[in-house]
Amino acid sequence: MPFRADAPARVSGGTVTFGPGARTAWHTHPLGQTLIVTAGVGWVQQWGGPVQEIRPGDMVWVPPGVKHWHGATATTGITHVAISERLDGKSVDWMEQVSDAQYRAN
Repeated sequence: MPFRADAPARVSGGTVTFGPGARTAWHTHPLGQTLIVTAGVGWVQQWGGPVQEIRPGDMVWVPPGVKHWHGATATTGITHVAISERLDGKSVDWMEQVSDAQYRAN
């Protein structure tokens, strides 16, 4: 992560840019994650929920332990600031890739 506070603080984060069609794998954060969209258009989806479109100025909160993914739309890139906290030294648990079928189900 491009920024990270020293202990006892637990926060870390960075600015992330996805090109059209790019996205994260499914993942969780032990203490949740905040996304702040700064440019472009993207999607975020929590496991079992609908895909949500996100745009500049939108802030998304993903609660602790909730499986989710986020990234660009198929035709538009996105940039967002991603902020999370470490619990016992860990801020993310990566899981399986988002399948093309899951991604296209928008």
